[in-house]
Amino acid sequence: MLSVSIIIPAWNEAEHIADCLTCATRQTVAAAEVLVVDNNSTDNTCDIVQQFIDENPDAHVKLVHQTAEQGLIPTRNYGFNHASGDILGRVDADSMLRPDWVEAVSTLFTEDPQAMGASGPVAYYDMPARQFSLKGDAAIRKHIYKADHGQSLLFGSNMAVRATAWKQVANEVCPDKEDVLHEDIDLSLHLIGHHFKTVYCPHMVVGISARRMDTSFESFKAYMQRFKNTFDAHPEHSRSTRPEYLFTAMYPILHLWYPMYQKVLDSNDINPAARAWLKQQMELSEDDALDTWSEFTGDTEDTDPQEMMNRSLGLSMANWQLKRATARQEKAQVKLEKAQAKLEKAGAKLEKAGEKAQAKLEKMEAKAERKEAKAEAKVAKRLEKINKKSAE
Repeated sequence: MLSVSIIIPAWNEAEHIADCLTCATRQTVAAAEVLVVDNNSTDNTCDIVQQFIDENPDAHVKLVHQTAEQGLIPTRNYGFNHASGDILGRVDADSMLRPDWVEAVSTLFTEDPQAMGASGPVAYYDMPARQFSLKGDAAIRKHIYKADHGQSLLFGSNMAVRATAWKQVANEVCPDKEDVLHEDIDLSLHLIGHHFKTVYCPHMVVGISARRMDTSFESFKAYMQRFKNTFDAHPEHSRSTRPEYLFTAMYPILHLWYPMYQKVLDSNDINPAARAWLKQQMELSEDDALDTWSEFTGDTEDTDPQEMMNRSLGLSMANWQLKRATARQEKAQVKLEKAQAKLEKAGAKLEKAGEKAQAKLEKMEAKAERKEAKAEAKVAKRLEKINKKSAE
């Protein structure tokens, strides 16, 4: 299996970085390294990362600093250039990797030697209906997020690149000093320009925040404009679909829901990032406990799994705490589902109101057109009379 390095560019990410590292290191197959590339953070991001390293010395987490230039692209490039893995995984500091992410990435690139870049679907862990959002995003990444007649575009919150392919394009990717491009799409087009294969992998699943939806429409619109800017910078490449149109259409309702849902989470003291893959992490902890018992005793047959866990190096307490946390999360989930139902009801009312407003607008436009037509007719008649008098 090919080794995987995980690169996490970070600037003032104190809120999410600990949860991100927890997900990056609780994996069915361990990453060769997890590089947090700090870019002149002014909060306590570095302190949190260092504390995580001190408390988890075997997790292969490293903190490096890119101080020469401010920006995501030079920070990403610094991480890629200093990583040692066969595959370079790139995620955001608020990305929560599913526990089999590293395994999925390593398997994909090992089994497909032609694959040079890959991306997978994401789910919004701080919004309701997470599984629905995962299915919807999967459809977008699989069918719409394409260029040059079907080549998959990479998504920065959840992507991986073969190290040898990165070396081929490292000195070619756009520096984007004006900060108007999508760096992940730019990297995708450079890879495609070398006739490298980029693929969509449904097993590379990551949870991300929907906090982008909490920005103003002007800011969101400018962010969507980056799609066009990036392709304009690469006129040799083409696309037949415009995912930014779909994202823009989704913005109003998500912009309404996001702050409302955050209030629900805050009122229930829920950290959505920590619970993103809690069930899968708990199952992984149980498997680790059984493996530990087997390693020390050589006995897994005719023994109750729960008994083995209870007797294996005190891990029963950790398991009990995880189960207790799960129970609390399940209760909270019931509350969240009720809140979600209210939000959906409010959304339906909002949609209905929008339809009424649209209908009213159409009537007003039709009325204005009729008035304009009448006015034009009057002017035409007057001109006709004037012309007749002039002829006489």
